[in-house]
Amino acid sequence: MNQYQSENITDLAKSLLNVQRTVQPIAKDAENPFTKSWYASLNSVMNTCRDALIENGIWLCQYPVPVEQPNSLGLVTKLTHAESGQWQSSLAVVPLPKADPQGMGSAMTYCRRYALTAMLGMVTEDDDGEGAKNRQKSASRSKLPVNAPETKKASPRDPSIKNSSSPPSNRTPAGLESLPPLEGIAYQQVTAQDGRPCIIATGNTQAKKELLTGAGFRWNAQRKLWWKYVDAA
Repeated sequence: MNQYQSENITDLAKSLLNVQRTVQPIAKDAENPFTKSWYASLNSVMNTCRDALIENGIWLCQYPVPVEQPNSLGLVTKLTHAESGQWQSSLAVVPLPKADPQGMGSAMTYCRRYALTAMLGMVTEDDDGEGAKNRQKSASRSKLPVNAPETKKASPRDPSIKNSSSPPSNRTPAGLESLPPLEGIAYQQVTAQDGRPCIIATGNTQAKKELLTGAGFRWNAQRKLWWKYVDAA
């Protein structure tokens, strides 16, 4: 027996064929702040295929498994035909971006999206179509980056910046409240490709790089910006 499928998958294959007849291209509903490109989130992938799988009696299960590669996550995606018990699975292995629960969660979310779309033969919307662009903007309007008000720019003698122990009360969202107010630096919260909220620091960052590093920010040489996850220590 093949380790990735049951001995017979005839009934499962018929049901999966019906699924592929039904599913539409996946809407790209989230923006990668580093590449400035749109991608399909896990929610969008699941919303596209969930009903088709259920209607055709297919149980979807995705779960982590240990792998030999160090600092890596193994994720099994398994499709089971509920009536016959026939099944088919795949194993995806991805490196962990960070050896902690947040890193594992990010890797799992990322892996779940790609493993499921590969098994079902799903594709994303064509960005070149004007209609697709309009649908993306409408579906993702609530996920667009939220601009935080710029930190007040003041002279070195202005104590309102240096001596401020807390950010202004109108600073939103909540993830920005714990950041140090730095002269010439503005913070912006966006959604990263893995679905986690992150913060970007812009402005005169070169002069404040030591303070930004101390606040947990990391430098992205490719995008030329400082960033950190909202939930990072």
